[in-house]
Amino acid sequence: EIRRDQAMRECWVQVGLLAVPLLSAYLQFFFTYKGLHIFYQDSVGVVGSPEIVVLLHGFPTSSYDWYKICEGLTLRFHRVIALDFLGFGFSDKSRPHHYSIFEQASIMEALLRHLGLQNRRIKLLSRDYGYIVAQELLYRFKQNQSGQITIKSLCLSNGGIFPETHHPLLLQKLLKDGGMLSPILTRLMNFFVFSRGLTPVFGPYNQPSESELWDMWAGIRNNDGNLVIDSLLQYINQRKKFRRRWVGALASVSIPIHFIYGPLDPVNPYPEFLELYRKTLPLSTVLILDDHISHYLQREDPMGFLNAYMGFINSF
Repeated sequence: EIRRDQAMRECWVQVGLLAVPLLSAYLQFFFTYKGLHIFYQDSVGVVGSPEIVVLLHGFPTSSYDWYKICEGLTLRFHRVIALDFLGFGFSDKSRPHHYSIFEQASIMEALLRHLGLQNRRIKLLSRDYGYIVAQELLYRFKQNQSGQITIKSLCLSNGGIFPETHHPLLLQKLLKDGGMLSPILTRLMNFFVFSRGLTPVFGPYNQPSESELWDMWAGIRNNDGNLVIDSLLQYINQRKKFRRRWVGALASVSIPIHFIYGPLDPVNPYPEFLELYRKTLPLSTVLILDDHISHYLQREDPMGFLNAYMGFINSF
């Protein structure tokens, strides 16, 4: 009996020892920013590597955008950090609230302070909504207004850098103006409306499964997030208003910048978008994925996206 108890204890000790690295490799937390709860993930990767990559997700989803490439990133980086911006995913969805790119950038700075990483050199990997936040962080880095983040490199993927080449979906156009229809439309939004609106921005051979769509919808619907979508969409108007500030930040910094592009994207169509990008940012490198890759390229072609990003990171 004693031996059996000993064996059982040893067995559970072994299970515990196995569980420690698994738990430490992929941790999920909340931190508080001005009374608001912000969800983030902190994945521990290569031991001994000093490199940190921060992932900035798109609209209307969450850090779930990156789930297909996170494991691959941990093979290269010591820390892989992703948050749900305020109003997205599992973060608070306050209402009424004035959601702004400036606040989201400050939240990102606060998260890195919270993690004790404010003096570390950070690589930013962003898409869609997230790279407008990255542009504001670049502006602050360039102007040294806050000094909270030292950016080593920036990689962008599909999204509307330029208001003039961005083609939002019909529902987005209706909601961004915040008219009388907005409260009605946000309350009528359901899984069917969401999935019918999202699937056209995926390539024809890379459509999300129904379970993936439900996972994305669960992130939106959490904490009644559908009711703040019109407020979040004010970023479209903000991007137009602050175009000079944010596009200027991209054009003026000396850090390496790379763009990974899905050419079938109806939101940022080829070649209109790419011609303006290359004209505005001639020093940025660009990699175009296969013809059938669209707006959600890191989910449609995770291996191609990961290889493109690693090629960029290893080039400097």
